Amino acid sequence: MTLWYQFKVFIEHASGISMDALHILVGVALQLLCARLIKVPLTDRRPWLFVLALLLINEASDLWDEQWPQPAMQYGEGLKDIILTMLLPTLLLLFARLRPGDVVTPDGRATDREPDDLLRE
Repeated sequence: MTLWYQFKVFIEHASGISMDALHILVGVALQLLCARLIKVPLTDRRPWLFVLALLLINEASDLWDEQWPQPAMQYGEGLKDIILTMLLPTLLLLFARLRPGDVVTPDGRATDREPDDLLRE
């Protein structure tokens, strides 16, 4: 078992939060943190792509560390993790891009870009 896998198990047990719930919380937190660190609004695809890249690395690590008796169950669990982790970041990205007037920029001003302009980027 890798140190990363052991760390994840420790966090699950220490926090009392299920691994599924942690996927949801960490996905949103990483998207928001990434947007803040690289100073881009949530309309930018890069924070979403960052979360997706880390998730795929994590899931590849899980496949390497765990060997389930039935691969279909393991792949199904991995797919569930991907869906749970990316659902809210995807909704945040879509909401920010399709309703830009409802989202503010890092300097606190409402965005003035049209939804169609954002979809063309």
